Amino acid sequence: MRVALLSYRSKPYCGGQGVYVRHLSRALVDLGHSVEVLSGPPYPILDDGIALTQIPSLDLYREPDPFRLPHFREFRSSIDVLEFAAMCTAAFPEPLTFSLRARRHLATRVNDFDIVHDNQSLGYGLLGMERLGLPVVATLHHPITVDRRFELAVAPLRKQITMRRWYAFTRMQGRVARRLPAIATVSQSAYDDIVTDFGVEPSRLRVIPNGVDADVFAPSLETTRVPGRIVATASADVALKGLVPLLEALAKVRTERDAELVLVGKPKSGGFAEQTLDRLGLRDAVQWVSDLSDDELADVLRSAEVAVVPSLYEGFSLPAIEAMACGTALVATTAGALPEVIGPDGEAALHVAPGDADALALAIGRILGDAVLRARLGVGGRARVLAKYTWHAAARATAEMYDEVRAC
Repeated sequence: MRVALLSYRSKPYCGGQGVYVRHLSRALVDLGHSVEVLSGPPYPILDDGIALTQIPSLDLYREPDPFRLPHFREFRSSIDVLEFAAMCTAAFPEPLTFSLRARRHLATRVNDFDIVHDNQSLGYGLLGMERLGLPVVATLHHPITVDRRFELAVAPLRKQITMRRWYAFTRMQGRVARRLPAIATVSQSAYDDIVTDFGVEPSRLRVIPNGVDADVFAPSLETTRVPGRIVATASADVALKGLVPLLEALAKVRTERDAELVLVGKPKSGGFAEQTLDRLGLRDAVQWVSDLSDDELADVLRSAEVAVVPSLYEGFSLPAIEAMACGTALVATTAGALPEVIGPDGEAALHVAPGDADALALAIGRILGDAVLRARLGVGGRARVLAKYTWHAAARATAEMYDEVRAC
């Protein structure tokens, strides 16, 4: 099949969308399909043999100048005007405006593709593609309404009005999701949330777990684990990721043993993480690393004695299976899809309740102090990944979804 794979933003090294697009497209091509990725900025890094069509936007949230004021010469269409106007009213327009631009592009190329696969934008432009005669399916990793609930729960009252406006795009996503013929999601937990929050008919949902490149993310005898090193991924400095409980747990662990934390990601200036680092006096105990290639990330994971996923919610968790694939002992909360991804307590990871810093500290300290437990969890994690989480398995199931939709 000839697949147009859409992604409204595709950071290659931080966040799951760029990772998903790169590896799914590669696995689909390996199965014999043709894939062209259409992406807004930031653009993904793709493997050889996969075409990238850039769908430029005003890129209003780019670093280091988010919420920037574009020059008037940058406005090329009414969609650009809509994007800027929406930002000025505190909305997040990218899912909508990307879908409109992608529809405009695909309207000139209807005969080039057999199916359109949207990755999480769920913008109104997708419905226009169906009217062009292009079948459309989507991947919905989890409904962003979950993020909205967590953010509103911790936001001061003065920020809640603008925050509700920012998340207004979730209403559009729910409407579009209810009209698409098929949606893939990555876990049973996310499936249940999509049915509850977006009202999607269960028969149109399919659970297709993410994968991991188990050749890159693999144990290595050449990498020495650093005593006391803990690693976690902090792709977003928001309450949902559980960074504050993790840092509180680190402070407790350090009262009993030497320990350091490597956080994969970038801190938000003045955000939860930085405030907590200052409150607990942990600046010297925490190292941030970012913009890592897969090989570099695997080296970081292999250098740690324990990996932690402290999230208050996860629709899946690529960081969990990347650590497991590297044979690194894991501590993870029981939030969202994590229990079904990591398996029973003690098999590939130790389970803790979300938001419980004391439980996190106890589990981390237990692994740091027990080499036999570290080895057993590492072996169990690697075995679980090889059995359940490969990109080729994800691609085969995705191609079956394409066949079903095209046959209708």
